[in-house]
Amino acid sequence: MNATYLKPEERAVYALRELYRSYGYLPFKMSKFEEYDLYVRNKDFLVSDRIITFTDVGGKLLALKPDVTLSIIKNGEDRPGYKQKVCYNENVYRVSGSTHQYKEILQTGLECIGDLDTYDICEVVTLAAASLSAVSQAFVLDISHMGILSAMLDEITTEGDIRREIAACIAEKNPHDLARICTEAGVSEEDTATLRDFMTMYGDMDTVLARLLPLCRRYEAVAIAHGELTELRDHLKNTPYADRVHFDFSIMNDMSYYGGVVFCGYLDGICECVLSGGQYNKLMKRMGRKAGAIGFALYLDLLEGLPHTLPAYDVDVLVLYDTATPVSAVTAKVEALRAEGKTVSAQRAIPDKLRCATLCDLRKEGASC
Repeated sequence: MNATYLKPEERAVYALRELYRSYGYLPFKMSKFEEYDLYVRNKDFLVSDRIITFTDVGGKLLALKPDVTLSIIKNGEDRPGYKQKVCYNENVYRVSGSTHQYKEILQTGLECIGDLDTYDICEVVTLAAASLSAVSQAFVLDISHMGILSAMLDEITTEGDIRREIAACIAEKNPHDLARICTEAGVSEEDTATLRDFMTMYGDMDTVLARLLPLCRRYEAVAIAHGELTELRDHLKNTPYADRVHFDFSIMNDMSYYGGVVFCGYLDGICECVLSGGQYNKLMKRMGRKAGAIGFALYLDLLEGLPHTLPAYDVDVLVLYDTATPVSAVTAKVEALRAEGKTVSAQRAIPDKLRCATLCDLRKEGASC
């Protein structure tokens, strides 16, 4: 296949399919429909809670699937010592981030579910970076750890609304509203200052890990998270992507679903996160599963914003023939040109607006094109 003629999102599908298969991630196929109740129970996990629904012939309320991960979890099973590694290219149905209209969106990604270990986490995060690199070399992968903020908030407040407001301020890097919320909630000045400092922890992996050390002495869970991030850092340092990976604790996913490592990927020229993922062990537990899980999705609709240079020609060669030209002569010429790696269009007349590099006219006696 000539990749020149493919859009960025189409090229990504083919490249990533081969990448994931090379690491043993097997294709996962699913239905277009799921019971609406599956998404209602987990709407905070979804990119958008605007879901297209319909009633089937039996009266059951169904939805065109807006997400793939929930379906994979629902259809899996827990087996001790086993890891389910799957990848997918699936259409989901939701409001597009680029058009803000309902759209059928091709989404690609992978999930690793089961008895996870450090290697699995390193592998998935590395594949996230490799996925971005396959689309564009101008990318950044930002990594955080949900266990750090959870540990800090556990000592500050148990009030769910306040926890969510503080997390939102950190995600937005908004120190003004953070100070106001902490004051209104009676959070101490020391804890407020700690949260404000935590909000600014962003940059290369070594620098951020060094800044995190004082919190390790105060919170046991932070020390554990620091160790996990250190192992991840050591692994990523030996990949081609080390200089494009940052630790950024403003990266937030819903704390009721995610725990452990989370990450977002960005491409130059696109203002939104194009890749999102992390460890969603809490979601697994909420859905009655005992296994651990980590995965990510690449939102291919956002790649439409990347610059795409169209080829100069629609086909390399336009082969012209008429009723007097033997079919065998047309076939032989087309196949010979294709064997040279050229694209060919055989026509009885020159089509309007068709751009070709070379014209081969078999109507002329003794044509040698």
